[in-house]
Amino acid sequence: MNSSAIRFAIFVLASVCSCLPILSAGKADDETSTLEMGGSKIDVSIERSSAGVSKQDLNRWVEMAGLAVTTYYGKFPVPRLAIHIKTFDGVGVRHGQTFGMDGGLIRIRVGNQTTMDDLRDDWTMTHEMIHLAFPSVEENHHWAEEGISTYVEPIARIQAGNMDEIEMWSDLARDMPKGLPAPGDEGLDHTHTWARTYWGGALFCLVADVEIRKRTQNRKGLEDALRAILNGGADIRSDWKLEAAFKIGDHATGTPVLADMFAKWKDRPVTVDLPEMWKQLGVRTEGQRVVLSNDAPLASVRRAITQREDSNVKATER
Repeated sequence: MNSSAIRFAIFVLASVCSCLPILSAGKADDETSTLEMGGSKIDVSIERSSAGVSKQDLNRWVEMAGLAVTTYYGKFPVPRLAIHIKTFDGVGVRHGQTFGMDGGLIRIRVGNQTTMDDLRDDWTMTHEMIHLAFPSVEENHHWAEEGISTYVEPIARIQAGNMDEIEMWSDLARDMPKGLPAPGDEGLDHTHTWARTYWGGALFCLVADVEIRKRTQNRKGLEDALRAILNGGADIRSDWKLEAAFKIGDHATGTPVLADMFAKWKDRPVTVDLPEMWKQLGVRTEGQRVVLSNDAPLASVRRAITQREDSNVKATER
């Protein structure tokens, strides 16, 4: 998408290391604070419709999401971010929007009856934050932006200790078929349905991750490619050609996987044999539950996908 385009999902931000509340400017009725995390600053402004979810819980929510993103990428994506939270009467998180303007801006709505348990289980916060770590690309490549956030979100939460591995694979086994091409599909660049944008993009990421790990004997994965893209200066504040971003990612993994897949997937439908992929990865459905098998041919790849590389990354509060 372009830098001016709106992305729907759900809010957040934060990072690792320290969390230091400081008063900052805002509307008279707003509750404002600044969270300093891992060298980045996140200005949080809460506009309330009524009393309810506390500022402390919302700041903790931001911190948890930031920890997940920082763990996956090795750093917080942008040096300064503004988060505007508006509350409504009810429960849950709604209408997240992320912008690259002014260094990074996220707007989100949170129900005033939402509990900390609700926020702890919320996935959309982390999803929205991940958008900060990838550049704005042309509108026909919107699937890459949303697909990356959809795929990386549960991995980042697992690495931060906020989600269970089996929950992720259960969700992927249930939802990934939504990303398969339907009759009349013309490829990811030309089929802009919700399913193909979010889950088609996520399917691209899953296949790329597995293929990179197979070709490198598990030494590299999609995580290495995405980190390199971010470290190459490609975050939400900049407009990039998708081909240029993928070129950096491929260089980091020493493979042509992203470029080759992009060339095949962008203009025509590519069908993935998901039952065979789950079998190879050791993701087996038994009734209403999923069982993970470590005897499968690619079980080590499955485990590596969610493995946390930076074992010393942790969040502390001052």
